[in-house]
Order: sequence, then structure tokens, then C-alpha cells
Amino acid sequence: MTSALEKIDATTVKLTVNLTEEDLKPSMEHAYEHVGKQVQIPGFRKGKVPAKVLEQRVGKGAIIEHAVNDGLPGWYSEAVKESGIRPFGQPEVEVTKIPGVVAGDEGLEFTAVVEVRPEVTLPAAADLTIEVEPVAVSDEDVNERLDALRERFGTLVSVDRPAADGDFVTIDLTAVIDGETIDSVQGTSYQIGAGNMLAGIDEAITGLSADETTTYEGPLAAGDHAGETAQITVTVTAVKARELPAADDDFAQLASEFDTIEELREDLTEQAARIKTNNQAMEAREQLLEKLTEATEFELPKKVIETEVHNHLENENRLEDDEHRAEVTEEATKALRTQILLDQLADDLDIEVEQSELLDYLINSSRQYGMDPGTFIQQVEQAGQIPAMVAEVARSKATAFALRRATVVDTAGAAVDLSAVIGSIEDEKSEEAEEAAAETAEA
Repeated sequence: MTSALEKIDATTVKLTVNLTEEDLKPSMEHAYEHVGKQVQIPGFRKGKVPAKVLEQRVGKGAIIEHAVNDGLPGWYSEAVKESGIRPFGQPEVEVTKIPGVVAGDEGLEFTAVVEVRPEVTLPAAADLTIEVEPVAVSDEDVNERLDALRERFGTLVSVDRPAADGDFVTIDLTAVIDGETIDSVQGTSYQIGAGNMLAGIDEAITGLSADETTTYEGPLAAGDHAGETAQITVTVTAVKARELPAADDDFAQLASEFDTIEELREDLTEQAARIKTNNQAMEAREQLLEKLTEATEFELPKKVIETEVHNHLENENRLEDDEHRAEVTEEATKALRTQILLDQLADDLDIEVEQSELLDYLINSSRQYGMDPGTFIQQVEQAGQIPAMVAEVARSKATAFALRRATVVDTAGAAVDLSAVIGSIEDEKSEEAEEAAAETAEA
């Protein structure tokens, strides 16, 4: 089998693949065998029909068609591997020559036009300077975490005053459209400001005391009349406020493993610092992508984006929504550009994904979907998504590798150490040494 590569534009290539009669022989033999098992010819057992007889009965064209359809995916994959291209999406395949059309020529030729990953030249990670916000834990940060903990141990007490933001109210509610009661509930509890009930209800009940009623117009959120404007009558039957326990040593012993409130505050300070450090690492990743985007310019595969956008809109049944199409197109374009940049980064840094890394990623993904890890991995394998998962791990790993090599500073110019989140170059060397030792032991 031979193949020739022709570049059509920056993101599209054409593969021309030629197979000799010898190349086609295994697929033809399989086709004769498979078709022979499907037909019943008097005097012959199924699967034992001679080739000439089978050709007379079903036609050689049918045999060739079966062989070509069966063999094309493998021949295309082999040609892709031989050419070194990285395809996006499915190719447009055209068979340009079939066996037997020219006397004595039993070869096959087909072309495959496919979009490919564009060539991208990235700056060296060591030449990049990434600027992020500094990690600074304030008393306000600690107090917010302490108050959130106190709220978990708070109690609701009735108050004799108008309802205010954050209060818990018990309400009766009736919705009426054109004189007809559409919905009615009694005794439901709601925290003012939660935003998980009807639009406009916060403004309506703020300032009401127990046993006071108000009516306002607003849209319904669910049911057959969702989105329609209704006359909504709300009666507050009780107002309650959350009473928080005092932030003292007794509370520290109740809510944590610490004996004093100072020890608890120190732990909350460390928690806040860890969260801010994680956020700092996420900011560094975004800044890295911005730096790579600014330093590169390349065309994106247009059909890949068009297909992604079409499928997205089709699933939402919004193919005619031009405004939403523009939004989805922008998102798809940004996502594809990021993918290409990170794939190139992984290539530049010679990233390899270990089996243990892939397994960790799959297990974490299964937790996000609330699935059993074994079941999740089996479904991923059956869907043929393992290569996509490997690529995702490689992109994440490439980001960490690049940030370890880049210069990361805060807005004040101070060096930033992200090793607690993304590891260090020393960690890489240690892992490489362990892998080398394991390979030596196996040898």
C-alpha cells in the first residue's frame, strides 16, 4: 500500500491511497467468506461456495463492495499513521478506482479529504512570565469561614419584627391568572435572598411581619404556565432569624477537633490559604493560555467547529436561533484553540501519560458523575473514549509542566511557588528515577 499527501489549505489535506491486488487479497478473501455464509446455493454448503460460483450468483461487484467497506477504515488509519498527520473529525472518502475496471488491474485507489491539526510554534515555557494575584488571607476571609461554620450550628428563633434579608420566613402563596387559581401552597419555608423561588418574591416579602399579606405581579417559574405573568399573593405566617453560637472555646470544641477558638481560627486561616493557592494556580493556568494565544496565530479547522456548533444547537432544538449560534460558535472556537495549544504544548514537552495517571483521572471523573468507577470505565471503553481521556490527561499534565518551567510572580513582583498544587521539577526527576528503577527491575 502506498499513499501520497497533498496540502489543500492550512487545515485540510488530501490523502491518495493505492492498494495492489496483493494488498486487497485479505479483504477480498474475507468478503468471499462472509458473503458466502449469507447465501444458500443448491449443491453447496454455506461458506463453502467456490469464488466463481459466488460471483455468478451475487456479482463480483458486491464482493468488491463488501471488501472495500470492510477494509477502508484500516487502510485509512494506516495511511494516516504513515503520513504523520493528526486528523480532526471524519474524512470525506471517495473511491477513485476499483479492481477489474481496467483489464489486468486488480488494484484499488481512494482519496480521503480531512481537516488536520494546524502547525503551531509555541514559545518555550522557560521564556514565559506569568503574573497572578498574591495570596493574602485577611481577617475578613477567616471571619467568613468562621461565620459559615457557626451557621451550621445555629438555631432558628422566632422574631417579632419585619422580615429582612437572610431571615427565614414561613409563607402561604397563591398564584392567579385571569381570575383562575393556578397554584397554591401553604406553610412553605424560604430564606429571603436565596433566589430559589419566584422572581420578585424577595422584594415583596422584605419588610413584612408575621400575618401580613402582599400581592405583586411576577412570572411563574415552573409548570404548565411557566414564564406567564400571574397575580401572586403572599402571606407571611412566621419570621425567624438564625441565632449563631458565640465564637468561643466552647464552640471550637463543639464544631472541631480543637480546644480553643484561636486554634480553630489558625486552621481556618490555613484552609483559606490553601483555597487561595489553588485559585492562584488556576489563574496561572489561564494566564499561561493567554500568553500562548497571544504568541501564536493559526487557522482553525472550520468544519470541526461547524459540526460541533450544529450538534450542540440540534440537541437544544435551537438550530434557527442565530444569536445563540453566534454564542456557541465563539465558545467552540475558543475551546478548540485551547485544545490545539495544549496538544502542541504536550508534544513540545514530550508528555507521556502513565496508566496510573489515566486510572486516577477516570476514577475522579466517575465520582463527578456519581457512578461506580468500574461501570464508568467500562462505558468509556465501549464508547471508544479512552484516547480522548488520555489526551485530556496529557493536556493537564502539560500545563503543570509548563508552569513549573515558567517564571511565576505576583502583581507585586514577588516570586510565586505553586509546587504545593502543581508539583515541582524535582518531583518530575524523582518520578523518572522511580520509573527507570521499575523498568530495570522488570528487565
